[in-house]
Amino acid sequence: MKRVTILGATGSVGSSTLDLVERDPERFEVLALTANGDAQKLAAAAIRTNARLAVVADESRLPELRERLAGTGIACAGGADAVCEAARMGADWTMAAIVGIAGLKPVMAALECGGTVALANKESLVSAGTVMTAAARAHGTALLPVDSEHNAVFQCLDRTAPRSVRRIILTASGGPFRETPIEAMRAITPAQAVAHPNWSMGAKISVDSATMMNKGLELIEALHLFPVRPDQLDVLVHRQSVIHSMVEYVDGSVLAQLGSPDMRIPVAHTLAWPERMETPCERLDLVAIGRLDFAAPDLERFPALGLARAALEAGGARPAILNAANEVAVAAFLSGGLNFLEIAAIVADTLARYDPAAPESLDAVLAIDAEARRIAGERVKDCVS
Repeated sequence: MKRVTILGATGSVGSSTLDLVERDPERFEVLALTANGDAQKLAAAAIRTNARLAVVADESRLPELRERLAGTGIACAGGADAVCEAARMGADWTMAAIVGIAGLKPVMAALECGGTVALANKESLVSAGTVMTAAARAHGTALLPVDSEHNAVFQCLDRTAPRSVRRIILTASGGPFRETPIEAMRAITPAQAVAHPNWSMGAKISVDSATMMNKGLELIEALHLFPVRPDQLDVLVHRQSVIHSMVEYVDGSVLAQLGSPDMRIPVAHTLAWPERMETPCERLDLVAIGRLDFAAPDLERFPALGLARAALEAGGARPAILNAANEVAVAAFLSGGLNFLEIAAIVADTLARYDPAAPESLDAVLAIDAEARRIAGERVKDCVS
């Protein structure tokens, strides 16, 4: 049996992972499940999978978790340190699906234990790319991408011949506002922004998709995952979300990975890797789809993508600052404190105000993240005052 730990088990990707694991209980043994604060959903998942340990990051929810798991024999714990300890339990395969920089320490803990880490937390790799990849190499850990775009590249890329790759093309749906007049985007509500036309995702990722910051973060993530230069990374808007990414080779060949927009497909690919496993996902019907459309991204409409591209090319601490400021701005937008267009403006302003040296350790990454959040938070206060 493959021993599995799911960090962020109650979120969108975590729920997709649980669905696959629960369909084949003879194949997978669940060591640990973690969640931020949803003790009810976490306890139910732990009971269904007979997990050894359930951890809630918000310690105030631990009494509820204990009560719900009483008499089950499932251990429980609370707090950020407990989440990291869960990540160190020695799973053969760990799903890293905690959203945002909150997932960085648990991911680093999992990387220390070898095995396979399936990465759905792009913010960690964006902020601490070289630190994370160095840890994976040092501990012999396989770091596999779960984001549909990077998983598609992973499936199409000939890693034995990196010089044969001309470019990697990440596709983007364009989100719900790809045709919205720019002057009307200021009035976009959080409810509208989280209503993604193709994918079922959490609120933060849905807003990132709507601003196209999500695609910018994915460009930076791809630089750390694959043996390419920044100028070999490109983005195309593909509204059907059928082609998840493409790899173009020097001979003119372009390999693409296609599939229904269902996160269980890339999760299953990493869960069974290097083999394949059956999924209940809807099979792709190209005749019913009928057409595949492509367009260049509109950087005037989506300035966040341009900010991310600049951070990618600059390197150093810029990606960590970009990510931190974006998390602060998106949280303020979702709470009603900012309008939609101010998200990218806050990020740009924070990047202009803060430019430290490149981080060389986890502590340095976290310090840069904290300072960028402080600066972005001040700008948010200025906007809402």
